Amino acid sequence: MPTRHGSHVPGALDAVIVGAGVVGAACAYYAGRAGLAVAVVDRGPVAGGTTGAGEGNLLVSDKAAGPELDLALLSTRLWRELARTLPPETEYEPKGGLVVAADGAALTALRAFAEGQRGAGVEAHDIPADGLRDLEPHLAPGLAGGVHYPQDAQIQPAMAAAQLLRAARAEVRLGEEVTAVLTDARGAVRGVRTTRGDLRAPAVVNATGTWGGGFAALAGTHLPVLPRRGFVLVTEPLPPRLVRHKVYAADYVTDVASDSAALRSSAVVEGTPAGPVLIGATRERAGFDRSLSPRALRRLAAQATALFPVLAGVRAIRAYSGFRPYLPDHLPAVGPDPRVPGLHHACGHEGAGIGLAPATGLLVAAGLCGERPALDLAPLRPDRFTHPGGDPR
Repeated sequence: MPTRHGSHVPGALDAVIVGAGVVGAACAYYAGRAGLAVAVVDRGPVAGGTTGAGEGNLLVSDKAAGPELDLALLSTRLWRELARTLPPETEYEPKGGLVVAADGAALTALRAFAEGQRGAGVEAHDIPADGLRDLEPHLAPGLAGGVHYPQDAQIQPAMAAAQLLRAARAEVRLGEEVTAVLTDARGAVRGVRTTRGDLRAPAVVNATGTWGGGFAALAGTHLPVLPRRGFVLVTEPLPPRLVRHKVYAADYVTDVASDSAALRSSAVVEGTPAGPVLIGATRERAGFDRSLSPRALRRLAAQATALFPVLAGVRAIRAYSGFRPYLPDHLPAVGPDPRVPGLHHACGHEGAGIGLAPATGLLVAAGLCGERPALDLAPLRPDRFTHPGGDPR
C-alpha cells in the first residue's frame, strides 16, 4: 500500500498512473492532494486519446438513478470546486442542459425519467412546449416540451486535463509506452517497464481509456473494454448565445444505454465560448477504425438542423472522431483489482469520462491511500466481468 508523502524514501513513487487523459490527470491531482508522489506515463501527448476527441460534457441529465448518477453528482460538485482554482482557459461553463421531446409519448417518458432522477438529487424542471423558446429562442417549433437540467455543464477537455496535471505537480512522462507491468513473486504490482526504463512503485493505475482492456491483459488480468466510435461536427464561428444550453433530443438517452453495435445517432447541440457550435453524437462499435463516415456526419447535420433550423445555412468547417471506452454494463471500472494486488483501474467510462473524472480521481486516491471511498465501489468492481474462458480472472 502506498504511504503518505513525506513518510517514504525521497524520490520514491507511491503510484504510477498510466494514461494522461482527463481521468488519469484527475487521479494524479487527487493523489497529489492526498500527499502521494505519483508519475503519469503516456505513450502519446496529454489528452491524446478519448479526452482530446470529446465535447467536454459534464452531464447528469442523461443518467438514470444508480451508481453512474452517483458518480456524476459527486463530480458535479468537484468540478465546481475545481473551476474556482483552475485557470479560465479550461472554459468551465455551468450552462445547464435542455432535453426536448418531439411528441407526447416521448415527453411522458422523459418526464418519468426525470422524476426518477429527482429522487437521487438531480435538479430537473419540466418545461412546457410554449416555454422552450424562452430558454432557446432558435429551437424548432412544434416540439412537445422538455426538461431543463441546471446542473449540466461543459469544459474544454484537453485544457482541463493539462491544468489538472499541472496542479498535481506529478512527474509527467509523455511519449513513453508501458511495455510491462512489474510484479513480485507473489504477483503483486511493483511498477512498470517503459520504453525508457523501469518505474518502481507499489501501485499502478490503469487510466488508459479505450485501451484499458489491453493494459489489464498486460497486468495479467481481464477487463472487457471495447471501443465505441463517435463523430462530432464543428461549425464556423457563430454569434454568442445562438445556442444557450447543451440541447439534445430525448432519444439520446436511449442511444447511450444501447448495446447495439450498429450506428446510432441523436442530436446534441451546444455553443462554445470561441463561437463554433459542436454537433454530436453518434455511437457505433467499429473497432479502432478512424475512417470518416459521411453517412454518420450527414445524419448528425440533419438532426441538428431539425432541432435548430437556423443552422441550415451554417458551414461545418471540420469533423473529428474518437473512441469511447465501452464496458458491457455501461459502468466504469474504478478502484483496486483484487486479482492483482496493487493494480487499480480508472477506465471504461464510455462517453462520460470527462464528466466523471473528478469523482473517479477522488475514489482512486482513496484506494491508493487505503482509505474508505466517498461512494460504494461495489458496482464498479473491476472483477465483476467473467472472462471468456469462464472464470472472472
